[in-house]
Amino acid sequence: MQDFSGRVAAITGAGSGIGRGLAEALVARGAPVALSDIDEVGLAETVGRCEGRGVKVTSRRLDVADRDDVFAWADEVVDAHGQVNMIFNNAGVGLGASVSGMTFEDFEWLMDINFWGVVNGTKAFLPHLRASGEGHVINISSVFGLVSIPSQSAYNAAKFGVRGYTDALRIELEIEGAPVSATTIHPGGIATSIARNSRRHDSVRTIGGDPEEAIAEFEKMLRTTPEKAARQILKAVERNRRRALIGPDAKVFDLVSRLPAGLYQRVLVQGSKRQIANGS
Repeated sequence: MQDFSGRVAAITGAGSGIGRGLAEALVARGAPVALSDIDEVGLAETVGRCEGRGVKVTSRRLDVADRDDVFAWADEVVDAHGQVNMIFNNAGVGLGASVSGMTFEDFEWLMDINFWGVVNGTKAFLPHLRASGEGHVINISSVFGLVSIPSQSAYNAAKFGVRGYTDALRIELEIEGAPVSATTIHPGGIATSIARNSRRHDSVRTIGGDPEEAIAEFEKMLRTTPEKAARQILKAVERNRRRALIGPDAKVFDLVSRLPAGLYQRVLVQGSKRQIANGS
């Protein structure tokens, strides 16, 4: 997809962060957009930033964990815009907890959004993308879909799952010779509020020290703006990349993922132990 002008893009999680960055970047390139988010206030702000720029903008409150609602939205997008060429499955949430301390309810909450939300969006839009004659599925994983991190077992499970699911989809589409492609996106530290807004369980203290301090340290590493991330993601779509590493730290994570597992995991173990000792 070398030209976004006139190509209709649907985006989940468009109320902030990468989703908002994508919406603004796409309308600037002449792409009509269908925006969704469970946060109606944030969604309205994104709509306000995108309107009046010469392309059609539609929006809808959406819980990506609600499969029926996602399928209904996909049909509504085609009814409103006449077609849809891209689905950016971007909506996501965070959860900090140890495996032992995490509740099944919290685990299911995250998986319903971060994994099943991607599956729901892919399945709902894929027939419409085929019908358009030129389609692309863009699924947002994470650097935590490359390397496992203590306190992030649920997030890791979802993001590794998105990576495997999208890789398999891309292969199948190529076997079929379908007019649709798929790309997995691995953002690094993007300056969004996902960490601050995540659910946190006190059990993280047993494996990594004070959770508030950990978030503060994490936020210091958020060097890539959502706008820059959006530009890199769209470049990956233009180049029909299988995977895209977003931000310089994502490249570091990719290199770490190629090391022997025991090597990088021992480093994480020792680092966590030092944090716990310093916090005690």
